[in-house]
Amino acid sequence: MSEKIRLEPSETLIQSVSQLYKALGDPTRLKILTALTVSELNVGAISEKIGLEQSAVSHQLRVLRTNHLVKSRKEGKTVYYSLDDDHVMAILADTFEHVSHAVEDCQEPS
Repeated sequence: MSEKIRLEPSETLIQSVSQLYKALGDPTRLKILTALTVSELNVGAISEKIGLEQSAVSHQLRVLRTNHLVKSRKEGKTVYYSLDDDHVMAILADTFEHVSHAVEDCQEPS
């Protein structure tokens, strides 16, 4: 049996969580994050993988970095992106699992 957790977040924390979910609410950003679950990638590789122009990918990566969802490292002139930490992977996995269950529930015959 799972315990209920009582949350009493501050207004600042609520605003930050809201911003995080706004960042996650864009299909392109979700595609980028999903691509980064496999390995770190540069902008060109992400662009190729999700079928979007590099400039658009760069813009979305900026949003993801601002929200601490991805991090970058530079190797020579190339910048590689990866998920910021294990929490991001957990958020994605939990979200996709939750939505998958919700979709399955909606598809069951009445």
